[in-house]
Amino acid sequence: MSTEQQWPPLLPIQTGLRGRCPRCGQGHIFQGFLTMRKKCEACGLDYSFADPADGPAFFIMMFACIPSTVFALWLQITYEPAWWVHLITTGPLMLLTCIPPLRPVKGWLIASQYFHKAQEGSIDWGWHEENAKRKIEER
Repeated sequence: MSTEQQWPPLLPIQTGLRGRCPRCGQGHIFQGFLTMRKKCEACGLDYSFADPADGPAFFIMMFACIPSTVFALWLQITYEPAWWVHLITTGPLMLLTCIPPLRPVKGWLIASQYFHKAQEGSIDWGWHEENAKRKIEER
């Protein structure tokens, strides 16, 4: 019996945001805050396929850090507060908008890689040869 028949497909948004195994939805992806486990403790799925790289940090920077920085600039330009005001407003705002979303976003990216069977890219040389032959024939 193949794994596709044994395990129903689970949506990455359902499993990844909760940090659950993308195959069974029961086991955990993480061992600690962002450290990945080697395999699922429930179904035994090997997590070596997963490589989210800097994706979570990039998405968090684009959707959380930039608005936080804009807030800090607005606060400075509008009110020109003392440095300690930034320390108690902007600092915690940046930490709260940047650190907590890292784990769910990383889980979602890992689950998406499994769901879509993502793998390292390769060049389809057969397509290139066929395309070149067709262009020669058109001349």
